[in-house]
Amino acid sequence: LARGVQHTAVRQAHRKYEPNFHDKYGNLVLIGGTAVFAAVWGYVFTQAGIEWGLSPVGRVTPKEWRE
Repeated sequence: LARGVQHTAVRQAHRKYEPNFHDKYGNLVLIGGTAVFAAVWGYVFTQAGIEWGLSPVGRVTPKEWRE
């Protein structure tokens, strides 16, 4: 059994390395995903009509004091 495993290991070590999907397209997929992410959030921030009113000045009015 050990000799068979050793033989298989040696045979795989001598095999030419063939690039897999990640080697071929990994960076392309990463760049594409980043571009889509940026485009979608860019649209959301500019076109969705969200009011970025973070300051409460002028909105919060004091209630009348009741005794």
